[in-house]
Amino acid sequence: MKIHEYISDHMRELMLPPGFFAASAVFLLVTGTQGSVLALLALIWLLFFLSMHARRYWKQRSRLKELENIMDRLEQKYLFIECLSGKDGCTVHGCGNTLSASVRYYERRLFHLLRQASASMTGAVSEAQASSRDYREYIESWVHEVKAPITAAQLICRSASPDVRRRMEGELARISAHVERALYYARAENPEKDFLIRRISLQQVMEEAIGQHQTLLIQSGMQIEMESLDYPVYTDGKWLCFILGQLLQNAVHYRSSHPVLTLSASKTENQVSLTVSDNGIGIPAHELPRIFERGFTGSNGRTRGGSTGMGLYLCRRMASFLQIELSASSRPDSGTSILLTFPSNQS
Repeated sequence: MKIHEYISDHMRELMLPPGFFAASAVFLLVTGTQGSVLALLALIWLLFFLSMHARRYWKQRSRLKELENIMDRLEQKYLFIECLSGKDGCTVHGCGNTLSASVRYYERRLFHLLRQASASMTGAVSEAQASSRDYREYIESWVHEVKAPITAAQLICRSASPDVRRRMEGELARISAHVERALYYARAENPEKDFLIRRISLQQVMEEAIGQHQTLLIQSGMQIEMESLDYPVYTDGKWLCFILGQLLQNAVHYRSSHPVLTLSASKTENQVSLTVSDNGIGIPAHELPRIFERGFTGSNGRTRGGSTGMGLYLCRRMASFLQIELSASSRPDSGTSILLTFPSNQS
């Protein structure tokens, strides 16, 4: 708290006493009191007035600093009010601090009411976290269970005619992609428990992503060109493979009549950049800033159908956890380029 902030909060208390004293001084002068006596009284009163407010200012300033120190010590800061309790004073349990025992009754009651509100909020937060955790665990379990019938269906369709087999494999590949997206969406709530940063090759991860989506790429007639991908980066290979897979699916979904996908990388003095470019239908300029928003499908998604608006959203979210910069450029009817820039302090 600064002095001007204290003055602003106590403006009425600071203005009324001087006004009252001035009126009293006029009355005393009219009734014959000597000016020297009034001057002495004014000096004594001024010293008392200033010392009283200086003490109050210093006390409030110290109390605010004490509360700020308590807040800084807490890891779970929403438990701040919960830490303030006690009848004769406010004791902070586990924080190594004790608030002044001279806290006024009004402030104790205020802390008590805030503590009740905080306890209610903490309970609601705990219930929401438990519900979210249960739902995430259910989704992960469901994903692993549904993969078994998908694999079985893939084996069964091998005995079908070539045309039926090709169509079935394409649809099953799409189902697998949606299932995988659901799994990573659930894991994105607590990514730190799932990823492992290590040194990997861009070429290796790119080949793995292409292999996972080869059915979709072959059926769409996608031509893939890879240039200078043999660069090491420090990231999580599984998460990066998922990101690249989403970009491959987008390139297929919004492809042109003769689709070509170009994958290239470059290295500067301290960073590696990976560019994924296609020659698809492109993105309108006014929609480009929103493509990483959750649920945004755009005019192309509504026209072609089958878009959920979750693929690029998950890409941006996972890239942020991996400290990968993700940006996009596009022109209608000329294709789209996605640039991934890996952390300079690790490459």
